[in-house]
Amino acid sequence: MSAALEDDFLTLLCDVARHIRTYGDQLAEAHGITRAQLIILARLERQPDLSQNELAAIAEVTPMTIARLIDRLETLGMVERCSDPADRRIWRLRLTPAAAPLLREIKNFCAKLHNAATKGIEPAVVKTMAAGLRRMKANVSSRRVTEPNLQELPVRAVEKIRRTVPTPRRRSA
Repeated sequence: MSAALEDDFLTLLCDVARHIRTYGDQLAEAHGITRAQLIILARLERQPDLSQNELAAIAEVTPMTIARLIDRLETLGMVERCSDPADRRIWRLRLTPAAAPLLREIKNFCAKLHNAATKGIEPAVVKTMAAGLRRMKANVSSRRVTEPNLQELPVRAVEKIRRTVPTPRRRSA
């Protein structure tokens, strides 16, 4: 990797996120579930009684996608759907006791990953990094691809590449 890429903040951020996803995939696979299901379990531990729609909004997926993920976790006995006392159409999601061992393992895994990722970085720096990432998340999540400048970026980039890359010549037979 070139020095410019090694020092590029967004490239580094994407690389770190990719490595974390890979570790999450490995943990989930070891337990016969997907990383998405693992994330659902961790989220329901922190926010019990979410509805399927609320969870879908948090996960930025469709309610149907969440329903399928929950179906599998329900089959495994880790999640149960409970009717909402105020609205019979809404299902509230709760963890079952069967999820406890996996949740303990998720916590241990997260602690190990945090320690590995922040090794050699002062706690004050990690705290500042977290604050910066929260700000970046807020900045980016408030943007939409419908903004004119953002829509044109891919088109302009492709046009620029086409202008700079020579067109291959066909060989005559």
